[in-house]
Amino acid sequence: MSDAAAPVLTRWFEIMDSAAPERILDLITEDFRFSVVFSTGPDAATDFSGARRELEGYLAQREKGVRTHLVLSAATTGNDELVLGEVQRGDCFEATFVASARLDPAGRVRRMMIGRSPGVAFDEPPAQAG
Repeated sequence: MSDAAAPVLTRWFEIMDSAAPERILDLITEDFRFSVVFSTGPDAATDFSGARRELEGYLAQREKGVRTHLVLSAATTGNDELVLGEVQRGDCFEATFVASARLDPAGRVRRMMIGRSPGVAFDEPPAQAG
């Protein structure tokens, strides 16, 4: 997977997996808006959304150093970056995520939408025919 496909989002998730995830605040614009729809299973989803202050709140409640993000595919079209990936806890699959970001001309994140669910694994081995 080439980092060049969605360089800002790839960097975003690298920073989120680091010991200092708050450094993502350096990647956002003054008028930043976001939504993270975070599902842990059926009937268990939370929508974290807002601006910088709400992102700071999201970061404060988040477990550090526990999860990693594995980017499976990424694309850029104009000022938009798109990523499909998996969240892992240790070596175990935890959830699939999709992320989209609209960048400003300087390459900072202006708008972001992330959805996460354990309901489907894209890299799951195919079912064996009986």
